[in-house]
Amino acid sequence: MLGARAGGVHPPPIPAGRSLALPELLRSCVLPGCALTAPPSPLSTKTELPAPYGPWMEIAHDLPRLITSHRLRSHVHQMPQLSARHLRGREELHLAHLVLSFITMGYLCHFTWALGAGVLPQNLAVPFWEVSQALGLPPILSHADFVLANWRRKNPNGPLEIENLDTIISLPGAESLRGFILVTLLVEKAAVPGIKAIVQAIRAILQLDHETLHEALQELAEAIGDMTKALPPGTGRSLPDLSVSPRSWKDNPAMPGGLVYEGVSDEPLAYSGGSAAQSTVLHAFDELLGIRHSEESTAFLHRMRHYMPPPHRAFVEEIHRAPSLRQHVLSSGDARLCAAFNRCVSALADFRSYHITIVTKYIAVAAAKAKAGRAEPGDGPAAGKPPSALEAKGTGGSHIFSFLKSVRDTTREGLIRA
Repeated sequence: MLGARAGGVHPPPIPAGRSLALPELLRSCVLPGCALTAPPSPLSTKTELPAPYGPWMEIAHDLPRLITSHRLRSHVHQMPQLSARHLRGREELHLAHLVLSFITMGYLCHFTWALGAGVLPQNLAVPFWEVSQALGLPPILSHADFVLANWRRKNPNGPLEIENLDTIISLPGAESLRGFILVTLLVEKAAVPGIKAIVQAIRAILQLDHETLHEALQELAEAIGDMTKALPPGTGRSLPDLSVSPRSWKDNPAMPGGLVYEGVSDEPLAYSGGSAAQSTVLHAFDELLGIRHSEESTAFLHRMRHYMPPPHRAFVEEIHRAPSLRQHVLSSGDARLCAAFNRCVSALADFRSYHITIVTKYIAVAAAKAKAGRAEPGDGPAAGKPPSALEAKGTGGSHIFSFLKSVRDTTREGLIRA
């Protein structure tokens, strides 16, 4: 056994007292378009692991067919157990994490839900655990895998636009899944000027430079507005089928016993699935603007930070330790700064409102279709379909509508009142 603790294992915490010099804040950013980016792209065009890991890649590239034909489990059971020691550098580790997390999700697509606790076979669980430990990530498909690492340029010299982008690994329903992943990626891309504006704003606060601070807040509000524009319109784009979407085995009524990682722990472990709540950008904006969510929402969001790559998590925590923007604006007595601050808060609330609209139109409709499908003769828990309690939850384990409305409302409360 590799000594995992039952009930879920968090990645290593940020060392106590760690402080990044201000110029390093931007270098900590690993979002698309920043100085660094989530491997394996675009800094690397690598989409294949070294030859010893061919068995993983063969299964990963054939996941849609293997899942729909119910042959994935037999292929995984025949897969040799490989060690992660031949992986070199973070790019190969990130690609390996992406590959193993997708294989894990596919393997669990045909989990018999009535059993209560799943078992991930040792030849998959052990290397997945090793790679996760090396990266400081949990052994589950997270937002960092699903979106930030799962893309490539079709033309390496072409623009970062949806027509020139594709996913690396997919699941059944490839086209709708591809659209969902790439649109989410473009929302992250739209946020990049806002991430840079955060650094500019904190520097301006420290230097008491109100003109630069005003410019930074204008850039932040514009970036958040561009994120809203990057979201899909109200019609014409579908999300992937929930039956193959990333799942959670924490706070999940379908898997109350969690998941046993064979060869890692005798006890089941519980992890939350990929969720937009694991994205760095909204955490960073909330910290800069001093948005204070409800106790329940805050606890969930802070738990989601354990699913971020460690440099992302460090970036958010450093913003939290920076001087308060809100207090600086209030004490300045500068009406322009107050108005610019409020534009940022309003833009963030508008983004969250539109996101609620998207979730309502697509996820709720998809959940209703899934429920209707289970009502057909012969369907039931033994058919491998999740219970209806999942339909009101996000993949991160949150009650999605109440959570999204709560964070939208508390964002609005962050406005500076006259």
